[in-house]
Amino acid sequence: MRIEVQSTGLSCDGETIVVNLHGALVKTSSQLELGAGINVHVQLTGKAAAARVVFASRQSALEVGIALDHPQNIWGVSLPPADWTEEGER
Repeated sequence: MRIEVQSTGLSCDGETIVVNLHGALVKTSSQLELGAGINVHVQLTGKAAAARVVFASRQSALEVGIALDHPQNIWGVSLPPADWTEEGER
């Protein structure tokens, strides 16, 4: 899904690769520094959240992992209930 990322002196577009309540793996149009504080705006939902860059891919400088400052579903995806597990995982 399409996102906009903002940091001090930077605003760039991007898209998510993987998302969860704690953050996401994203590909952006500009390189983000490891440890940088960012603001993520999800175009589909209109929601935004503060986050931090916690991973930088060695294969692609534009792929980074971000951790949301406060876990939340800004992505608008359905998340399975806590008791939804495969047989034998309990």
